[in-house]
Amino acid sequence: MPYVVDFVNVSTVGLESSPVADALAGLRANEARYFRNKYQHVFTVEPAAEAPDAVDRVTRILADERGIVIASPALEATDFEVEGIRWTYVFYKSGLSVNVLWTLADAGKRAVGFKLSDGMDVPDELGAFKFARQRSKLAGTIRGSFFVIKGEY
Repeated sequence: MPYVVDFVNVSTVGLESSPVADALAGLRANEARYFRNKYQHVFTVEPAAEAPDAVDRVTRILADERGIVIASPALEATDFEVEGIRWTYVFYKSGLSVNVLWTLADAGKRAVGFKLSDGMDVPDELGAFKFARQRSKLAGTIRGSFFVIKGEY
């Protein structure tokens, strides 16, 4: 069942099993606020089991592009299009958020972004990446990194 993410009253609904549930909920709310403010898009997620196509898409791109396999189980996912950009998000139990940005126009932007919730360690599978820090009122300190997608998916 889809869940509309509220960035005013942050809730851990769907993320309770994460050891950093509060920080992950803040990270998810931070993304919801971004999409609401920039695109007037309502950010909704659903349990990963109900969004296998989104989880499989992220899993495939990570494996094909960089040989990355996320060890943590996926908790929630979403896949949507706004202003000619397809976005796919997967939120993992460890506190990791992975998003795929895919501009639908030819020769557009195509990238994978990683965001780590406040309080989580960098997963071994992402040890090769350097993470920049960003402060957020909703999520505390967010550490993020990305890479450009070279293939066609």
